[in-house]
Amino acid sequence: MKYRRLGGTGLKVSEISLGSWLTYGGYVERDNAVNAIETAYDLGVNFFDTANVYEKGAAEKVLGETLRNYSRESYVLATKVYGEMGSGPNDRGLSRKHITEQCHASLKRLGVEYVDIMYCHRFDPETPIEETLRALDDLVRQGKVYYVGVSEWTAAQMTDALAVADRYLLDHIVVNQPIYNMFNRYIEKEIIPLGERRGIGQVVFSPLAQGLLTGKYNTDIPEDSRAAKLDRLKDSITEEKIEKVRQLSGIATELNISVGNLALAWILRQPNVASALVGASRPQQVEENVKASGIELSEEILKQIEEILE
Repeated sequence: MKYRRLGGTGLKVSEISLGSWLTYGGYVERDNAVNAIETAYDLGVNFFDTANVYEKGAAEKVLGETLRNYSRESYVLATKVYGEMGSGPNDRGLSRKHITEQCHASLKRLGVEYVDIMYCHRFDPETPIEETLRALDDLVRQGKVYYVGVSEWTAAQMTDALAVADRYLLDHIVVNQPIYNMFNRYIEKEIIPLGERRGIGQVVFSPLAQGLLTGKYNTDIPEDSRAAKLDRLKDSITEEKIEKVRQLSGIATELNISVGNLALAWILRQPNVASALVGASRPQQVEENVKASGIELSEEILKQIEEILE
């Protein structure tokens, strides 16, 4: 496993990290979830991601209980705040009240004294950025959060937040978690250039386009797959995309790697990307995905990939 600095910080994270959306605490049986987490750790993954809203806290509990078997200093743990956690008017968003209460609730579910990263899961237009950043800055000063991040914020929103942090000497955003894969490249235009200028690393989710870039949908949709259970995912699987995956599979075969590893290595060609966040319902998927760490694609291969994607 290779490790990269997270943005402009000194924190080192594994190039492949393990997430828990749609998996731990609900979609995946507990034993498989635990085995996948343990396999990832044994293979050098030191970066684990979750959120309070994943199965209403159940994912945090599964992840926390499993990681309790390891030294807290040996892994990087991230969670998120913003989503709806109750029926009350203050049970969502990025107000000081919600951030503080949910941080404490997440720490309790995870069974830890601090999280390495607290993400603002989405942008909250109803809360002043200064209020959000001051609440997070307080948690950093208290030692309950080490680094501040955002997820799916626009470049303009992050720029505004950086300006507020500069003005009031508050803790800076150092990591962004956007979607990024061969079929969704919007961050290349503004997000990555901003990250490179201001020391914000990208930890990208859905790097395999919900499994489409593994090639498992090249012929049909398996009954035990996520697409079979989620209509909106099934609707995103088009014949045009499948044909591109078939062509990408030919390049992967020539390189003697899987098409999934080709897709992950393509993402990691970006120096500003600190880690590719994968999901896994079985340990075997973790074993396959971690092989992508360290794979370097030549300029000729990258050109061939670009021709297919265009």
